[in-house]
Amino acid sequence: MTDNIAFVFPGQGAQEVGMGQALAEAYPAARDIFHEADAILDFPLSRLCFEGPEEDLNDTINTQVAIFVTSVAALAALEAAGYDQTPAYVAGHSLGEYAAYAAAGVFSLADGLRLVRERGRLMKKAGDLNPGGMAAIIRLDDEAVADICREVTEAGHGVLQVANYNSPGQVVISGHNEAVDKGIELAVAAKARRAQKLVVSIAAHSELMRVVADEFREAINKTPLNLPEMPIVANITGEPLDSLESIRTEMEKQLTSSVRWTDSIRWMADHGVTDFVELGPKKVLGGLIRRIDDQVKTHVVTTPEGIEAFLGQLS
Repeated sequence: MTDNIAFVFPGQGAQEVGMGQALAEAYPAARDIFHEADAILDFPLSRLCFEGPEEDLNDTINTQVAIFVTSVAALAALEAAGYDQTPAYVAGHSLGEYAAYAAAGVFSLADGLRLVRERGRLMKKAGDLNPGGMAAIIRLDDEAVADICREVTEAGHGVLQVANYNSPGQVVISGHNEAVDKGIELAVAAKARRAQKLVVSIAAHSELMRVVADEFREAINKTPLNLPEMPIVANITGEPLDSLESIRTEMEKQLTSSVRWTDSIRWMADHGVTDFVELGPKKVLGGLIRRIDDQVKTHVVTTPEGIEAFLGQLS
């Protein structure tokens, strides 16, 4: 085990047409992951990742499996390139937590892919049943944003809560569309540098997802799980998951709970991690991590060049 290294995996929003293609062309191990995913899902996910169309790739039901598979393929490519150390910790941002589960051996690619597919389907269903949105709030104190969410909800504008604590000064809110709009208005009045609605059709990590919680719990309970081979630092608590019960609880509650990414990164840094290795479609997490702790290093292994650069720094 490498005591100072953690693997981290990005969530929804990291997708882009062409994702994973260079890795699949350079590493047969990564290509095999995409081919296996195509067979499991019975549709050409690899073609969607490599060629688009973008509109289909951005559909939640496709986006989640695409990012999951690309992240797992990046890990396979890194290992095929010669990296054979076990990280001290793994963690994933929102959806990325499922790639972390795969990396830790919690489930097989097939079982994980089916669960992620169901997660995407149900979150899309929740968006249809309970339409909502999300907004990024920049340069406003975390507690001030949480206070705004409480104020908006209590005033009767609808559900509004913090979805993601991404880094100090970068928070995402989620809820009913009217509530999000009111939250943006109050954030601007509170002197946020920017308060901008995101181009999404679901209110992820909010109570609007609860409408599908029972169905997702059934899917979780049907999925064979193994104890993790390395600690997984959870989104909800910012601390490691230490049992199958805690993993199942995390999966279920993550639908409606805040992603405490800042706490997760700080916990790992406080426990000896100096290098965070991002595996996924594109560079998303590195900037957040450095804003959380400017003393750590970040490495992005989303391309063959990134893998070579990371391995070169280790030698």
